[in-house]
Amino acid sequence: MAVTPRGPVAALDCGTNSTRLLVIDDEGRPLARTMKITRLGQGVDHTHRLSPDAIARTVDVLAGMHQEMIALGVVRSRMVATSAVRDATNGVEFLQAASLAAGVPAELLSGDEEGRLAYAGATSDIMPGTGDDVVVDIGGGSTELVMARDGRLSAVSLDVGCVRLTERYFPHDPPTNADITHAELAVSRQLDLAERTIPALASLRIPSRLIGLAGTVATLASLDQQLERYDRERIHHYPLTVEAVEHWWETLASESSARRAARVGMEIGRHDVILGGVLVLRQVMERFGFGTCIASEADILDGIALGLLGSR
Repeated sequence: MAVTPRGPVAALDCGTNSTRLLVIDDEGRPLARTMKITRLGQGVDHTHRLSPDAIARTVDVLAGMHQEMIALGVVRSRMVATSAVRDATNGVEFLQAASLAAGVPAELLSGDEEGRLAYAGATSDIMPGTGDDVVVDIGGGSTELVMARDGRLSAVSLDVGCVRLTERYFPHDPPTNADITHAELAVSRQLDLAERTIPALASLRIPSRLIGLAGTVATLASLDQQLERYDRERIHHYPLTVEAVEHWWETLASESSARRAARVGMEIGRHDVILGGVLVLRQVMERFGFGTCIASEADILDGIALGLLGSR
């Protein structure tokens, strides 16, 4: 019987907007968290293809992450790709190039698989609640909603994300009222789909919790606290009230992307797409009656990495 070696494990996520790496030791303690905005999904919504430049940017970052994994002595790893690659007709081309660069076979996750892994990560270090837990993972190309009730998980992947909404509905900078109306309608229709797929979303038990993942939520937590530099401890489990989300929606929607970029707390490279993500979060909170969203910096990477430890 083969013995699985002990040592650090790594999770890599090739997302629509960013490429990320998490390395944890065999006790689950983080050794490295690396994130680079690579915009892999740039233009995919229109062309249905990953551009050569986007592939090259992402593959170059993955090669650097491979070296980081070697330096940390990683013994097991898993790499996944999500919405942009699902939508692209040349996704296989990227998966092959990514596998070579990172030294790890690249897997294409379904939206359901993506949501379940995100839920596992987001709830890994939060005390169980007495109501329903809903995780919203706002990515670049898609948003996953995952709900737990009585130990059973239900997940749905929606075709709205910060990059997709920006490219499709926000041609003006700042967006016009018409731009916003069209985007709001698109998100509303996707939330209708979420309710049809997970009917229990319309009858959440009190007190239920909303846990928000990914760059949009983290950036809102940073903006709300006026953080001059990234501080995971202050962002992780920060309570974003519906009033704060509404304030930032109105503020960011009224200004140019250049003005957003200059704001204290704005993550570099997110200023031009954050509005789409904020719109999704705002409508999720309003539709399902959440007064607070708990920001979580534990997400799909943590779910993957903890799964690697558990399978050992």
